[in-house]
Parts: sequence; C-alpha cells; structure tokens
Amino acid sequence: MTIINEKKPTDLKTSDFYYDLPEEQIAQHPAQKRDHSRLMVIDRKSGEIEHKRFYDIVDYLREGDVLVINDSKVIPARLYGHAEGREDARLELLLLRQHELDCWECLVKPGKRARIGSRAVFGDGILCSEVTDIVEEGNRIIRFEYDKTKYANIYDVLSVVGMMPLPPYITEQLGDNSRYQTVYAREEGSAAAPTAGLHFTPELLDAIRAKGVKIAPVMLHVGLGTFRPVKAERVDEHIMHTEFFSVSEESANIINSAKAAGGRLICVGTTSCRTIESVAEENGHVPAMSGDTGIFIYPGYKFKAVDALITNFHLPESTLLMLVSAFYDKEKMMSAYKTAVDEKYRFFSFGDAMLIE
Repeated sequence: MTIINEKKPTDLKTSDFYYDLPEEQIAQHPAQKRDHSRLMVIDRKSGEIEHKRFYDIVDYLREGDVLVINDSKVIPARLYGHAEGREDARLELLLLRQHELDCWECLVKPGKRARIGSRAVFGDGILCSEVTDIVEEGNRIIRFEYDKTKYANIYDVLSVVGMMPLPPYITEQLGDNSRYQTVYAREEGSAAAPTAGLHFTPELLDAIRAKGVKIAPVMLHVGLGTFRPVKAERVDEHIMHTEFFSVSEESANIINSAKAAGGRLICVGTTSCRTIESVAEENGHVPAMSGDTGIFIYPGYKFKAVDALITNFHLPESTLLMLVSAFYDKEKMMSAYKTAVDEKYRFFSFGDAMLIE
C-alpha cells in the first residue's frame, strides 16, 4: 500500500519558511552526553516557551502517555569507489531504498558514470555493482555482487566498505558511528538517522517507563523523502519521495489503548509523526499496517492522532520545518525559531531539541 495524502491548495511559498542561521550554530558533533542537549518546550495553548535540558523531558510526560519512536537503523550507506577497470573514474553512491536484498535505488555522483550496464568496484573489489535501470530524477537501480561465502548479506559488506551518510552540512568526521544511531535502533535500512531520537539514553527511557509512560516503536526507513530540498516555488507543488514504513499489531494496540484511556500520543521525530499520520483514521484510531508513504504535511493539514511532538531544529525551507509549522502555527513557529537562534541553540541533526505540546 502506498499512502499519499490529498494535497490542499495553499498560497504558502517555500520562501515563507526561510530564516537566517549563523553557520556556527549548525552542530558539527553531538552533545557529549546524549540527554544533556538543550530542550525548548512550547506550550501550544499558552504560547509559553521554556528553556530546559533534554533530560527534563520526563517532567513533561504523564502517566498514561505513549511515546512513539522510530526504531529504524542507519546503515553505512555511502560508498566510494571507481568504474570497473578505471581507477581514475571515481564515483560516490548513496543507498536510498532497498528493492530486493542486493538491489537498491541509489543516488550516484557523477551520474554520467552510471549508465545502464555500467559497473563499479568498491573496497578493493569486496563489493561490485551494476546499474540495471534509471528511475525518477536520475536515481539508479543498482544490483550488488559480493562473496556470499564470506558475507551473510549486503549489510555485512556495508559494515566493511561503507561510511555513515552524514548530511552535507556536517563537515567534521564522526569519531564514533554509534552517535549517529539511536540507542533503540533495530531494523537496518535508513540512509539518515531519525535525529530526534538521538537524545535518548537507556537510563532516560527507563525513567520514562517508570513514570507510567508506554513506549511504542514504529519503523520508517529514512530516505530522500524526508530530506529532499524543496525546489518548487509554491509549497503545494512539491512532490515527496515515498519511504517504507511499518506499524506492528503490538504497537498499534499500545497506542490505541493509551489514547482510549485518555493518554497523549507523543511522537519522537517527524518520521514517527509521518508514520502515525499516514495510517491514522479520521477518528484517531491507529491500525497495524506497512507500506510506502509519501505523506507531505504542511500548514492547513489536520492532525488525526498526534498530540505532542519531540523534534530537532530543521533546515530553512525544508518539509520538516513545514511539518512542525503545521503542528503548531506557522508564524509562531518561525518566531520560536528566531528565539532559538537568539538563544544560541544548536541546529540540525546533532543539534538541540524542541518539545511541542
């Protein structure tokens, strides 16, 4: 099943979501301790803003609430290699989406070296590839080959020859790959981390459970759909890439039971939010389901199930900033972002967080 919400016409322009951010506030590395990052808390009813630390999140959760997390795991999805037989013809691959176990949709640079039938080599021949098709916007379908007597699957090979796919605005090398992974990451397949979850520690999750809050994992493999730049002038002209998601029967039951008992559904990150809103029915009921979602949430969207949102600070003119603006209020959200800039919050993947309740 592929889920794409019906777009509502809007006069909003992509440029309406622009804000100035000093380069030094783009976080180049994670906080020394995950849960010691800063936390901006926004009360949607009163408009009040508080400045806290992320470990204070426990104080804002209530017994009976349910915390929805995305347990997708980032893979070392960036590959550097060369055309077969031509070591001077360098190229870069980013694995975006799995079609079959050894067949992936990839972003290739430079694209001119990735015609159908062209082959490439990575890791001194540990991994080889062949382009089998060209799809939308020039992405390639690539079939990978490796020694199956040495490696159980493609993920084992990537752990040897691949690199973590850090966003281009992070220019420093990551010393510990686990810091671009949530502590609850389980199912391999993401080309980027669901970054709001990076702030949690096992101890913080234990404290949250001890307060009587349920935790329900869902899964959305993060790909270009989440981070693709908006090039359209009008917001409603942008097309989202689809991403694979799954909501298990167990998690659906936890969510629906909590909601029925008066608890709030609090999503950790925009990916969890998009997953829930993709499957939620008009009455807020969340069924178990898996498939592809291309849901695009921007101001004017009516949320069906999500009551509160934990999220990082997002890039200007991004679909993620549009989503959080839809959840709160565009003008008030842009004002909150100006406050975050003035208060020297750290932005983007390794930056600080926001709780909107």
